[in-house]
Amino acid sequence: MSESVLDLSLQNLPRIGVETEKKLVNAGIESVLDLATALPDELVEIIGGTRDRASALIFTAQEKLRESGLLEKEFIPASEVLDRRRSLMKCTTGSKNFDDLLNGGIETQAITEIWGEYGSGKSQICHTLCITSQLPVDQGGFGRGSIFIDTESTFRPERLHQIAEARGLNPDEVLNKIIFCKVYNSSHLELLVKNLGKYIEKHDVKLVLIDSIISLHRAEFMGRGTLAERQQKLNALIHRLLRLAEIFNIAVVVTNQVQAQPDTFFGDPTKPAGGHVIAHACTYRLYLKKAGADRKAIMVDSPYHPYEETRFTINEMGISDPDSKKSKN
Repeated sequence: MSESVLDLSLQNLPRIGVETEKKLVNAGIESVLDLATALPDELVEIIGGTRDRASALIFTAQEKLRESGLLEKEFIPASEVLDRRRSLMKCTTGSKNFDDLLNGGIETQAITEIWGEYGSGKSQICHTLCITSQLPVDQGGFGRGSIFIDTESTFRPERLHQIAEARGLNPDEVLNKIIFCKVYNSSHLELLVKNLGKYIEKHDVKLVLIDSIISLHRAEFMGRGTLAERQQKLNALIHRLLRLAEIFNIAVVVTNQVQAQPDTFFGDPTKPAGGHVIAHACTYRLYLKKAGADRKAIMVDSPYHPYEETRFTINEMGISDPDSKKSKN
């Protein structure tokens, strides 16, 4: 980006008065980006007025980003979309099998959801991606650092040190480019994602990982009476992440927990938590399963990937391809 997204202030917008700007800034909406990624109902609570007015302000902010070349135009030929998609970056997972399943690796401008039961390798993939994202572009990386948002106390810097060392990288240099944030409740996570754009630019990262996206909301919103509120908050959270991925051209990876379906008599009784809200918002959905000493990754949902599966293993290098002889045994 030649011009920073965060350089565009609210004063650049024609419909923002002094009082409205003051209310927005006090609520944490300090730039055009913050306003463009806000939700109408959220704005109504901040500045008052009608939902139509709030939607108009958001549309004005998005138009400003388009004029500045920081956001795609609304109507463009499919050929231009194809050219832009060819310029998207992909990051290797550290496993060739896994990369082949993803047609090259984790993609920017998209949310990749990884779900599975405990011990299936979700956190190990996140730790490995923190390392591989720093590889040069010609080696399959982004050449940039990452932000690791931890909601389940799964972050282990010593594991990152081990993976970097095993892959022939300088552990100290690698760890300095991994920005860690521990989140303690769902409100903290929502506030963090709301202000995430500032940290993406400040630390010059290309990858954001959240392990996991639903654990805090699941723990705090218990019972059917709170289900609607929980889903609304998750919906706002995941869609804000998607907008950030598109505007900043970053890759977003979120892990998800599973829940059992006791009434399932045939097939796999586990399904991802979060319901249709998370399912519809995530671009790619991967299901991890234990397969003996190895792990199995299944492409469950994608706009263009076929329904396939592959195997990978967990070792000192993070995740990598399993030994063919051991896998056969």
